[in-house]
Amino acid sequence: MHRTRTAAVTTLATALAVVPLAGLAGPSGAAPATGTAAAQAAGARPARAALTPVPRSVRDLAGQATVTATVDLVAGPHADAPALALVTRALKDAGARHVVRRTARAAPGGGRLTVYVDGPAARTALSELGARGTDGLPAEGYALAVGGGRIALAGKDAAGTYYAAQTLRQLLPHRDRPGARVRGTAVRDWPATPLRGVVEGFYGTPWSHTARLEQLDFAARHKMNIYVYSPKDDAYLREKWRDPYPADQLARIKELVDRARARHVAFTYALSPGLSVCYSSDADVRALTAKFGTLWNAGVRTFAVPLDDISYTKWNCAADKEEFGTGGGAAGAAQAQLLNRVNREFIARHPGAAPLQMVPTEYADLKRTPYKEALATRLDRGVLVEWTGVGVIAPTMTAAQAEQARRLFGHPILVWDNYPVNDYVSKRLMLGPYNARGAGLPGSLAGITANPMIQPTASDLALATVADYTWNDRGYDARASWRAAIDELAGGDARAARALRAFADVNYTSAINPHQAPELAAALDRFRKDGRAGRLDAVLRGLRDAPGVLRDRLPGRGFVRETAPWLDATRAWAVAARDALRLIEADRSGDTATARQLRARIPELVAKAKSYVYVDLKGKRIPVVVGDGVLDTFVADALAGRRGQ
Repeated sequence: MHRTRTAAVTTLATALAVVPLAGLAGPSGAAPATGTAAAQAAGARPARAALTPVPRSVRDLAGQATVTATVDLVAGPHADAPALALVTRALKDAGARHVVRRTARAAPGGGRLTVYVDGPAARTALSELGARGTDGLPAEGYALAVGGGRIALAGKDAAGTYYAAQTLRQLLPHRDRPGARVRGTAVRDWPATPLRGVVEGFYGTPWSHTARLEQLDFAARHKMNIYVYSPKDDAYLREKWRDPYPADQLARIKELVDRARARHVAFTYALSPGLSVCYSSDADVRALTAKFGTLWNAGVRTFAVPLDDISYTKWNCAADKEEFGTGGGAAGAAQAQLLNRVNREFIARHPGAAPLQMVPTEYADLKRTPYKEALATRLDRGVLVEWTGVGVIAPTMTAAQAEQARRLFGHPILVWDNYPVNDYVSKRLMLGPYNARGAGLPGSLAGITANPMIQPTASDLALATVADYTWNDRGYDARASWRAAIDELAGGDARAARALRAFADVNYTSAINPHQAPELAAALDRFRKDGRAGRLDAVLRGLRDAPGVLRDRLPGRGFVRETAPWLDATRAWAVAARDALRLIEADRSGDTATARQLRARIPELVAKAKSYVYVDLKGKRIPVVVGDGVLDTFVADALAGRRGQ
């Protein structure tokens, strides 16, 4: 779409049952970390870990639970296998040496921590601990309770149990030995919208296979449940859409599908035939459904047909003009006919297939047109329609707009949100939080998928905030979510987190975050008001050192590798800004010799800061920008001797 579009999204049949949910009271301020061993030894009540996404309801329960060397895991007869594996791993990360799986009828051993997962025993334990069960929860909801030497968790369905396990993973501390105490806590939670995830639909350098696998792991940790496969480098999605995949490429897709299934993420395959399809052709319908059949055999259960980024003013075959005529209404009728045949001849004949999704050619506005009218009246009711909001990159989005889109298209709406995608402005990183999406929007939609940056690991900062919003928009705080994402990416290293926050601040601006470097800009404004150079110099020194800290201390190397030119530019701009600060001080004090020396040197520093480039897929060298409008303006004002500082 625009230069940033191509796909669609989907998930379970529940996507069509979009019911706005009244939120329970959100959690009162949760403590940021588990208590220290010394405090626990002294009998202090252990602190509660911060939970993301913010649950609908978190409250204290009496008592606590202690992680013992051996833990009994009592699994219900149909307990979700991935959830059980996740619970086991979380317990061992918390210090348990052995986790013994027992049936629901087995009596756990005395003195051990007992964890109940689903089934009658879990329901009983939840009740005895004073927590509500899963009755009345929507799909993917869950209940969890800790206290009295027990932990119990249950889901409304298998995905809900898995999300309960993800929350337990956050509640449990990381310890290398038994003995950690976990605060008595009850959590009752559910998502704000059925579909929440990522659509890999950008142009430019594609993600690697490893990056896609890692994205599925990331999605699971953040309770996202859909990944749309629509990479522009896969010719078999667009130019060669009729052709079968070579065996090695199909094997990689199957690996992604298997990883997704194990993480309760719906892998969506988005085939884009619009560049060459003949809508009235039986042969093309057969080719499309045959292609889907191959992917079905590889495990795909969710399919999309994007028809964006094409022209509908000309046909790909003369037969379409004869059958449908010309104009937007004709294009809508032709597309509806193709999609209806796919829906009836493939989706309906494959039990277990999720509702078909499509991306309309008109995807970015709320204008009533013959094209939209044709889709609204002719397209099968169950097909999900994707929409980007008012604009290819919508600066704001509201529940009222979503309702209008649903009425206009006559179908459930799945938002394809073009944030933090940067293929249209590859000189820039989009590291700010998900913003300018109103409370109540998710409840008006079949779901929200975010189109990420070319840089996969760097996208995680924004995508974590997307996950928080789409799970619980009523409890969402953009800045708090952003800070939590920074802490997660920094791996709990406080120094790395400070450096990452400074770096992300100067790579913050976008259509939905219009103010660049808000924290640095505030520091500059303070200096202009109070003239305290020492305090500003400390900020600029931290910015200068941030790239080196990230290179030395950030746990994953992907972020550093992906952002290397921006890291270099950040350091260079910070060096220039520190000299600009010295120049301001020299001018104020009348030290003309120092001022003259700095005026001669700073332009060279600025030239160096502007010299760093990102090399795109075609080898084009694109100068990167950081802190634009803030750092460069501060330096230019100092060189010009402009006062007001």
